[in-house]
Amino acid sequence: MAEIIITKDEDAAGEIYAKCVADLIENKPDAVLGLATGSSPLAAYRHLAAQVKVRKLDVSQVRGFALDEYAGLDPAHPQSYRSTITRTVVEPLGLDPAKVHVPNGNLETIKDAGHEYDAAIEAAGGVDVQILGIGTDGHIGFNEPGSSLASGTRIKTLAEQTRIDNARFFDGDVNQVPTHCITQGIGTIMKARHLVLLAFGEGKAEAVRETCEGGISAFCPASALQLHPHATIIVDEAAASKLAHKDYYRYAYAHKPAWQQI
Repeated sequence: MAEIIITKDEDAAGEIYAKCVADLIENKPDAVLGLATGSSPLAAYRHLAAQVKVRKLDVSQVRGFALDEYAGLDPAHPQSYRSTITRTVVEPLGLDPAKVHVPNGNLETIKDAGHEYDAAIEAAGGVDVQILGIGTDGHIGFNEPGSSLASGTRIKTLAEQTRIDNARFFDGDVNQVPTHCITQGIGTIMKARHLVLLAFGEGKAEAVRETCEGGISAFCPASALQLHPHATIIVDEAAASKLAHKDYYRYAYAHKPAWQQI
């Protein structure tokens, strides 16, 4: 079962993630980070950038792989995930842009892009820590409900709710949100050595409950984390509000042995 940490807010969650990843980079300078977009990871990236600066970490060899990309959207578009990762991760942390990879959403070559991306992750030695957000319907990456829990990186059709949720990044106009994407599959995500899922706000409470305490099902893709040997789910009080066993999760985290990391 995943470790569940209930924090007061996004900043506290971000500090937990940042220390974990900063320690990793200190011990493994060529660490491979799995990167997500959306609003949930922003505080985590901000705190990680601060850790890199304060601890004077050498990040010149750190590598990164993004979860997904819109299909057919120009990589130079401000809301492409190539642009977003550059803006929120590469530049603040001072990473080498050539070592940070995003799935290729070019429509002319997208047919083979999934296999090529999975091969590139494998060639890099696999992802050390994969950060994840979660959709209101339980999706991770762009693996919508019904996605195979064994899936690799591939083309997917976005659910209408996902397009509505993401319209805020496109001036509120859902018609500007692409209909298709290329995304790491659940099977690809599960190969990472450590998964860290962040969720905040009451709107994520039902998805968090299904992920942590519901059955494992393709209709809540994030529930696959229950099968991972090292998964950490960090939520605020609002996102934890529907968890039946939240008192135990608090107790377990408060009494965690000092030598254990997340």
